[in-house]
Amino acid sequence: MSSATYRVRRATLDDVGPLTALWRSMGFSAEELAKRVTEFQVAEDQAGRLLGAIALQMVDRQGRIHSEAFTDFALAEQLRPLFWERFQALATNHGLLRLWTHETAPFWSHSGLVAADAQALEKLPPLWRLQPPGWLTLKLKENLEEIVSADKEFALFMEAEKQRSQRALRQARALKTIATVIAFGVLLVVLMGAFFLLRKNPQLLHR
Repeated sequence: MSSATYRVRRATLDDVGPLTALWRSMGFSAEELAKRVTEFQVAEDQAGRLLGAIALQMVDRQGRIHSEAFTDFALAEQLRPLFWERFQALATNHGLLRLWTHETAPFWSHSGLVAADAQALEKLPPLWRLQPPGWLTLKLKENLEEIVSADKEFALFMEAEKQRSQRALRQARALKTIATVIAFGVLLVVLMGAFFLLRKNPQLLHR
């Protein structure tokens, strides 16, 4: 059966009944997920029968794909690409920077999600850090706000260094001026001393 036979849409409160039965068949906490039904996208056939559901939770401009469930996993291969297309559109519309998941089906890694390394895990929203390890992630785009902030910090650092260098240069010039004045003063004292000495002892010039 062609994937054109199915459609994916956002879940509504009317879907809670069928979704609850689906979640329970998967061993999920139906009561907990029912409170977050609007996170779910649902797949249905032309007759409007629920075939599957996957959630996309969005926090801090990042998305978590979770709670994948199908009434018949034989349809999963046809339905997952439809969900993925939907998630990509949602990510674009909401300006998401990164996607995360614990889903283990090969489809997700084939779609570009990879095991999160230590650097990527630093980007994980605090709300999800109590989740178990084993994250897959996909960076969608750079966080321009972080880049701009880093550029501003670097510019401030360079300005501070410039001011520090200018202060050091001014201090060096001041010390040079002081040293010159002192040297001139010493020379003046020496010349005056010599002058008074010769004035009192003119014979020194004839030795």
